[in-house]
Amino acid sequence: MRRREFISLIGGAAAAWPLATQAQQLERMRRIGVLMAYGEGDAEGQSFTAALVHGLQELGWTNGRNLRIDYRWAAGDVERMRAFAKELVEQQPDAIVTHTTPVTAAVQRTTRTIPVVMAAVSDPVGDGFVASLSRPGGNITGFINIESSMGGKWLELVNEIAPRVRRAAIMFNPDTAPARGTYFLGSFETAAQTLAIEPIKAAVRSDADITRAIEELGRVPGGGLVATSDGFMTVHRATIISQAARNNVPAVYHIAVSVKDGGLLSYGASVSDIFYRCAPYIDRILHGARPADLPVQIPTKFEFVINLKTAKALGLEVPARLLARADEVIE
Repeated sequence: MRRREFISLIGGAAAAWPLATQAQQLERMRRIGVLMAYGEGDAEGQSFTAALVHGLQELGWTNGRNLRIDYRWAAGDVERMRAFAKELVEQQPDAIVTHTTPVTAAVQRTTRTIPVVMAAVSDPVGDGFVASLSRPGGNITGFINIESSMGGKWLELVNEIAPRVRRAAIMFNPDTAPARGTYFLGSFETAAQTLAIEPIKAAVRSDADITRAIEELGRVPGGGLVATSDGFMTVHRATIISQAARNNVPAVYHIAVSVKDGGLLSYGASVSDIFYRCAPYIDRILHGARPADLPVQIPTKFEFVINLKTAKALGLEVPARLLARADEVIE
């Protein structure tokens, strides 16, 4: 090789070095953790994480190329939530996505510095995750899924579809529900008084507790059930749905999958949409934004679903006004 060609080759390579270095920096692998309240085999939980991944991909983040996503699935177990929170924090990710109130609480106990984007949390101010919705003030921000007034709305729906209900239980797990089960209680009891329905608090921590509570409601005609917005309720939805059917108890749920799995009716925010909306917040954090400066967002998409097959099995005729309001009717 001639000397001039050699020098030109070296000069060209040297000029390319800064570009190569810049490309490597742009493609630097970032890392996030995702801690889910559901079990890994839950198709609904998988749909939530898929919505998050889809949103991230639209913003240029690809798992395995410039982003690594580490998942943990707690299956409704508070001790597993705490253990997995510790695992994820020890990996020092750039951010953590938390699903539900108890998962967010577990991560908050473990870190006050790693940015956290919470998804489907009901009362982040009351639970001490943020100072206010507009100014979170710490390392946590994200998306709420439901307001406390929903407790009364759920009972009103039970009354509309089953007007003979005279006793209704609000079911929750004190270890996992927002404000240990009191968050929805005020509006539930107010609606019960207006509708002349006896309100019952049903605190449950296991499938056996769920079975006992629903059997008690079904012993005398006129029992109804509100299964609150609580990750435990969704993880254990199969037991609730089967026992409600067996004991002829009309039940309302906060999430559409419970109705698709055989429940009577549901009304609540679309959690898949919430996870999709988490992606821009993760993107902003990975580009340097602080959770303290990102306002907590309220839900924008709600779903009202009715299962006509279940209504028929319970001997209920669904009013036309309810059918007209439904986003989905399962036949």
